[in-house]
Amino acid sequence: MTTLYGIPNCDTIKKARRWLDDNGIEYRFHDYRLDGITQKQLKEWSDELGWENLLNRRGTTWRKLDETERECINKTRAIALMVAQPAMIKRPLLETGLDSGQKKLLGFNADDYKKLLLKS
Repeated sequence: MTTLYGIPNCDTIKKARRWLDDNGIEYRFHDYRLDGITQKQLKEWSDELGWENLLNRRGTTWRKLDETERECINKTRAIALMVAQPAMIKRPLLETGLDSGQKKLLGFNADDYKKLLLKS
């Protein structure tokens, strides 16, 4: 099963969803705001992908934080912030279960999606 994690009004999510739909890929959309996200899941993703990669530092939610809060960020604080404010999670995160195990892609790149999801 393929799951796309994000928030629906994000432009990058819209691009990823359009690509998946156009290529006939079945997926489930997990809306962070409606479906939630757990600290455990974020820790697992952070261990695999790196919390620095998972934390969206380009969004307005990050920029609204106090400067001292941004400067003192570490893995534990980043995970707590992402649980409290899911818009701080870089998006999209695509997770697919294949025969060779679970694969994850962070962000959207059509070529990466094609390599992972389409059989040549």
